[in-house]
Formats: sequence, C-alpha cells, structure tokens
Amino acid sequence: MTPEEMAALHARCFTYPRPWGVDEFRSVTDGPGMFLLARPQGFLVGRTAADEAEILTLAVDPAVRRQGVGRGLVEAFVQEAASRGAERAYLEVAAGNVPARRLYDASGWTRIGLRRGYYEGSGIVMFHPLG
Repeated sequence: MTPEEMAALHARCFTYPRPWGVDEFRSVTDGPGMFLLARPQGFLVGRTAADEAEILTLAVDPAVRRQGVGRGLVEAFVQEAASRGAERAYLEVAAGNVPARRLYDASGWTRIGLRRGYYEGSGIVMFHPLG
C-alpha cells in the first residue's frame, strides 16, 4: 500500500483527529522501529522501541467494517511486535470511538489510563502483554 493510498483511506476513516497526509505516512513508515501491516481494505502502522510496541493508527475502509479486517490487523500487530522483541504493547483510542474500543476489548487489550483533553475529549490508554 502506497503512502498515497494510505492517506486516501485514512481520510475516509477519520475527521478528528485530522487524517494523516501523504508526507506523514512517508516519514512515519520509514522511521526506526516502524512497520506497516497492510490489507486491501485496511492498514495498521505500528512501532517498536526496546521491549515496547505501540499501535499508531489503524484504518479500515468503512465499507468493510465489522468483517474481521481490523481484528486481523490487530492480531498481526501483536505477532509482529512480539517477533521484534516487544514484551508489551500500548495504544490510545478516543473515548468516543466505541467501535474501536470494542475491537480492542475483544482482542484482549486492557484499559489502563485516561488522557483528558486527548482527541475530542479523552483518550483511553490500553495495554496488551506480548510475552
């Protein structure tokens, strides 16, 4: 998936926070520890540093949501991060993004914190053990 394709899909998926642009996808996917998991209808950008991993963004085409694409990407992230030596993973999700929260809950992620003023109100910090 090209940076242009990722930016176009991200724009279809997000209005707030603002969707990432082509240059952001180019720079983030080239950085140290960064990795991209792509499917025809979605993608996930992750990062590892030392023994930790983080999901930076996950986008699934609205036309195919609730068909397992997101869950498959999250499961692939857990496997990829662990294979890179990460022992634990984190993510932040908007408190108001109920579908994403349900996906992460169903995928074994645990809520460990709240960031007020993050996203459009609050962001939920989630954790997943990898080892």
